[in-house]
Amino acid sequence: MIDLIESVFIRNSLVIAFAVIGVTLWFSYLLADKLTAGRVHGSAIAIALGLLAAYWGGTVTGGTKGVADITLLGGIGLMGGGMLRDFAIVSTAFGVHLTELRKAGLAGVVSIFAGVIVSFLVGAAVAVAFGYTDPVAITTIGAGAVTYIVGPVTGEAIGASGELITLSVAAGLVKSILVMIGTPLVARSIGLDNPQSAMVFGGLMGTTSGVAAGLAATDPKLVPYGAMTATFYTGVGCLLGPSVLFFGVSVFF
Repeated sequence: MIDLIESVFIRNSLVIAFAVIGVTLWFSYLLADKLTAGRVHGSAIAIALGLLAAYWGGTVTGGTKGVADITLLGGIGLMGGGMLRDFAIVSTAFGVHLTELRKAGLAGVVSIFAGVIVSFLVGAAVAVAFGYTDPVAITTIGAGAVTYIVGPVTGEAIGASGELITLSVAAGLVKSILVMIGTPLVARSIGLDNPQSAMVFGGLMGTTSGVAAGLAATDPKLVPYGAMTATFYTGVGCLLGPSVLFFGVSVFF
């Protein structure tokens, strides 16, 4: 019987992954309703549970893919991989109303460039504070603070080592997690309750996964707008990182 169950789980790993995630979401929303009376959104609890599960999976298996290293849950690696992630990012754009997108206007555009530059400067400053003086290292880590996608793209383009690219990914992941968890906590105080503010927020934060998850925990209707500008942010970061920003760092280091 156990062999049969294991065989079904392995052969239908992606289906099992959707089922596990579905149960996790149901449980998270149940906790949000019963324990916090809706004050903490179920999506935020689900994110926290996912992070704990990833830590537990890595500890138990000694692997690098969290629960995906457990054979029975291998489908979660595919479900959470780049292919479905990029599909989800692109699909969010179909929920955007162009009339609302136009309303963001200049503020939306400025937020994208401001978000990229400020994030890069913060990441570069941290790199310098830890003793890095090489322009390649500073630029790569700074680009990682933009997003964990911009970091590797920039690092590969300017010849950074694997260790530096890994650090850039780590910086981007930390930022993404902070945005995921912090967005619903500060949404009310910063007026994050309409499509225009969601677009500006997405342009400033930039990490598409973090913005999408954070807005989902705040108001699911805002996700397409934040994800739209966050996606443009990633593209702008990939263009500026190995060019303008790298040359700017090289002037001082």
